[in-house]
Amino acid sequence: MDKMETAVLLSGGLDSSVALHWAHRNHRVRVALSFDYASNHAERELKCAAWQAASLGIEHRVIDISSISSHLKSALLSGADDIPDGSYDEELMKQTVVPFRNGIFLSIAAGVAESCGAQQLVIAAHSGDHSIYPDCREEFMAAMTEAIRLGTYAGLGILRPFIHMSKGGIAAMGHELGVDFSHTYSCYKGGTVHCGVCSTCMERREAFREAGIPDPTAYAPAE
Repeated sequence: MDKMETAVLLSGGLDSSVALHWAHRNHRVRVALSFDYASNHAERELKCAAWQAASLGIEHRVIDISSISSHLKSALLSGADDIPDGSYDEELMKQTVVPFRNGIFLSIAAGVAESCGAQQLVIAAHSGDHSIYPDCREEFMAAMTEAIRLGTYAGLGILRPFIHMSKGGIAAMGHELGVDFSHTYSCYKGGTVHCGVCSTCMERREAFREAGIPDPTAYAPAE
């Protein structure tokens, strides 16, 4: 694999943190890019993103697009009380979809990446998101890759190393890469500790079980 100058989209969650470590091993990471879009869990997630980037000595930039939240409809932007509890199924999770989020992020990231001399972007979209999030599917990623390639002098590419991988597979890879998962955050409610009962917390728990590795996450006591 040729090592290329790379920008990584880093939310501070489990998947993107593993993507950062994967890119650090396989490429030359120029910058890690996080977006503050005023989500319920922004403060805690961005703190983890900063920790992960610092642990690898990678420049971390937070791009403030919080003003966009008032124009988008999603439970993820409207408060913890609106986040549904329960299994990670389509109807529950559709409430947390932020419309075209990856399209928005990738468009901005492409401009930043080209400006700082990167040749490609890395995003952590994975197979578990495909049924719920249209902007995580390979069809979308392939089309966005072509659009960004055509729209940049650098002909930027988009690497999506986990596009056919489960979250458990990503957790297993992160374990092999030495990712400290205690400095990642997933809960859509944004509390001091993970609630443990919302669908994204349940997906996180299942990922560690599938990977067969310890889950270091602090969860709120069951009521």
